[in-house]
Amino acid sequence: MRPPTHIALIASLLVCQTASPADPPKAPAPLPGETMIRAYFQRQAKEIADADLRDYTTRDEWEKARSEFRRQLLEMLGLWPLPPRTELNAKITGNVERPKFTVEKIVFESSPGLYVTGNLYIPKPAPTKAPTVLYVCGHGNVVDKDKGISYGSKVFYQHHPAWYAEHGYVSLIIDTLQLSEIPGLHHGTYRDKMWWWHALGYTPAGVECWNAMRALDYLETRPEVDPKRIGVTGRSGGGAYSWWIAATDERIACAVPVAGIADLQAHLNEGYPGRLEKGVIAGHCDCMFMTNTYRWDFSKVAALVAPRPLMLGNSDRDDIFPVPGFRRLADKVRMIYELYGAGNKFMVYETLGKHEDTPELRLGEYRWMNRWLKGDDASVVEERFERFGPQELKVLDKTPEGQLNTTIQDLFIKPANIELPRSPDVVRNWWPGEKSKLQAALNEKIFRGWPTKAPDLAVRAAGDKTHDAVRLRAWDFTSEEGIALRLWLMTAGDAKPSLVLLNVLDDSDWNEWCADLGPEFAEVLQRSEPPKQDDAKFKQNRAVMEKQKWAFAAICPRGVGPTKWAEPGSPNDVQIRRRFALVGQTLDGMRVWDVRRAFQTLRAHPDLKDVPIWLQGKHTMAGVTLYAGLYEPDVAGLELWHLPPSHRVGPTLLNVRKYLDTPQALALAFPKLVKLYVKDAEATKAWAWPLEMQRALGKDYLQVRVVGD
Repeated sequence: MRPPTHIALIASLLVCQTASPADPPKAPAPLPGETMIRAYFQRQAKEIADADLRDYTTRDEWEKARSEFRRQLLEMLGLWPLPPRTELNAKITGNVERPKFTVEKIVFESSPGLYVTGNLYIPKPAPTKAPTVLYVCGHGNVVDKDKGISYGSKVFYQHHPAWYAEHGYVSLIIDTLQLSEIPGLHHGTYRDKMWWWHALGYTPAGVECWNAMRALDYLETRPEVDPKRIGVTGRSGGGAYSWWIAATDERIACAVPVAGIADLQAHLNEGYPGRLEKGVIAGHCDCMFMTNTYRWDFSKVAALVAPRPLMLGNSDRDDIFPVPGFRRLADKVRMIYELYGAGNKFMVYETLGKHEDTPELRLGEYRWMNRWLKGDDASVVEERFERFGPQELKVLDKTPEGQLNTTIQDLFIKPANIELPRSPDVVRNWWPGEKSKLQAALNEKIFRGWPTKAPDLAVRAAGDKTHDAVRLRAWDFTSEEGIALRLWLMTAGDAKPSLVLLNVLDDSDWNEWCADLGPEFAEVLQRSEPPKQDDAKFKQNRAVMEKQKWAFAAICPRGVGPTKWAEPGSPNDVQIRRRFALVGQTLDGMRVWDVRRAFQTLRAHPDLKDVPIWLQGKHTMAGVTLYAGLYEPDVAGLELWHLPPSHRVGPTLLNVRKYLDTPQALALAFPKLVKLYVKDAEATKAWAWPLEMQRALGKDYLQVRVVGD
């Protein structure tokens, strides 16, 4: 049966995208930081890959580590501790018949208000304790464009569960969160710049894994299902979800993820040479990745399936799961299977073809399931299958009231809500322990991706220019391996400064800083085009430095000014930011590290020994500045202009909102003096938490001043 002509079958060749990348136009000249950041991710991928699974040479060593690794994976999916297993409220809304099987149209709630639509294929006659396959769909949706109806991906992939039902299996196929009858969202960072997903540790991969877990819960209620013989498979996005559920849930007895995994090196650095915005990661939406807090390579995910039967299926011309990426991964996973003496239970099944659901891949999938769920090694064939029309498989007549699918990203992980005790005496006793707990969270969950050992700063004089009684000196230093930055110090007169104010600059501030100095300093500033001078600001700065004996320093963290690698908001910018999360970092988190290293460079200079150094930043960089100040005990104070009141706005730090938010970070800065500048009295209300804290402590650490826009 062919679908009506107004029905569109959409099967993405790229995960969550609608077209293959076209031949690139002639590339513009690279920005100054592009080479640096490309090499950075190559080093990061190698560092993680070199450490991956290398310490496990015996089965006992792996067994002792495995349960903690599974817990870590659940945590990185946003599933630790596991959500409550609430009532599924499963309903069968109808069925359709074929000579060899029945299809029940199923809906259940994996959590209250989070609906999962699917079809349950049951052989005729209905069996008891039959082998069962959970099919988790990839990104192939079926929609009626004219009516605005989504039928879900279960319609596109229906030939898989139909084959299983015709061959004696029960098979449940479930829709994805995004491409379902109630469409949710997979594209938070990919398309919609919802960087707060990283700050909350949220990934739709966690929702997909949870929905699959609850699908297993449902299957266990069915008398037709043998709970000891449940396999899982899916391709592309469904391949990824097969990994998540097989690695985290021992109820999966056999797994065939198809075109759903590659190693970190492939995701970060392979795909389309010279085009960061079109690398392998750019072919994947956010559901393909856990929040990589513990800096895993993906082979560790696969290894968690051992020693259960596992076949990795892929095509030899798949451009978003490239051959080198899954072969390198497979070599490591095979070693873990060998520790169990179970090498026969792991297989890489590589076929000819592109990123497509080919007959060859399907037949390999079916043979593997037959071998391990039925003990049948006979050859298999794929018979002609009369497809159901989309409406026949549709589960819901209307969208349920109160559904949370479309907003689950706001609800799946609850941000920390730290309440101050009411009594000041209790606060004083409570805060030291709470502070210690929050500092541990910063180290272990938020800034875990910082270098374990800081390299030598390798400070090098990079310029010294005096013009009109203003002197500008510059030093290049190493923030971390491969990240070279420049620090500037502006002074007037020969007297030793009484105070240094280190400014943390974003792109706008960088342009202002250069304009404050003017074209005479272009070379020291690394400006190819001399900046136009702001004469009034130049004279104002000089007067302040002469009168107060102050000095002004500046640092552009990575990706700003001389190391700019992308235009903000551009495809390159988006894909670079997403790469940081794949190595257990965020761009803002690593900029905190850069500011720390700039401060250390200043502090080490002989001319500035014992000189108080303050840090200053605006907007998102005010948050970066704040956290740098938490980690450098010798920072004398902080000046923060228009600091975002929550990390939902910025800066984006990995997992931070699971443990604290900006008001608590301000309190962590005490006893440093913090000057906070806000636009109006209303904005002051956002800082009630640290203001109340300092009242309980009986100290004035935080000064809030209204300065307008």
